[in-house]
Amino acid sequence: MLTYVVLAIAGLGAGILNAIAGGGTFLSFPALVWAGVPPIMANATATFAALPGYASSAWAYRKELEGGGKPSLRQLIAMAVVGGLIGAGLLLVTPEELFSGVVPWLLLVATLAFAVGPSFLRYLTKTGRQTSVPVALAIVLAVSIYGGYFNGGLGILLLAAFGLIGMTNLHHMNGLKTLMSFVLSVVSVSTYIAAGLINWNSLAVVGVSCAIGGYVGATLARRIKNTALLRGFIITVGFVMAALFFMK
Repeated sequence: MLTYVVLAIAGLGAGILNAIAGGGTFLSFPALVWAGVPPIMANATATFAALPGYASSAWAYRKELEGGGKPSLRQLIAMAVVGGLIGAGLLLVTPEELFSGVVPWLLLVATLAFAVGPSFLRYLTKTGRQTSVPVALAIVLAVSIYGGYFNGGLGILLLAAFGLIGMTNLHHMNGLKTLMSFVLSVVSVSTYIAAGLINWNSLAVVGVSCAIGGYVGATLARRIKNTALLRGFIITVGFVMAALFFMK
């Protein structure tokens, strides 16, 4: 019973955090590992649990997805599909012990990206940098491969990638971020399901609570003016979780 309560709380918190500022995986993934789910399966299950939130957010941003420039939306989606497949494939061939050793580094990188992401985006927006379409697609593909392999910090890495290739409209970037997160997660989760990597009992608890948290978070997001304290909390959780995994 305690395990299910912890998973439900972690899923609820993850859904709220993802809707407001991102970083929900910093709660759901460690909770699943604590519950006894092997790290690779926990990563796959946490990714699946985040899907409802990605879907609802992408729908909410549907108007912001209109227009855009180069690369085209079709090209970006293609990179998400290809990257999700490659990342999920790499996860399938990664030995459990190796992945367990990589996890703390992935958490650390994701936390650092989450911490410096907003400042980096502001800098890129000011510089107005532009890249060629092939280079832009290569950058997005690299981030998509990361997302297919490990879901933590995916959103802020996608935003940083969009800024790096010259996008400046943050509403449009957020729309792309949620849509691509949904697409590449669908692709990677389909691969995880085929490989039997989903812990269905844990998913039922985390997924439902994450969906509820996403709705609650979307409501709260309209009222929160300053998310600095929330971001600070998420960053602290990320560093603490990374430290705990390093000590294992």
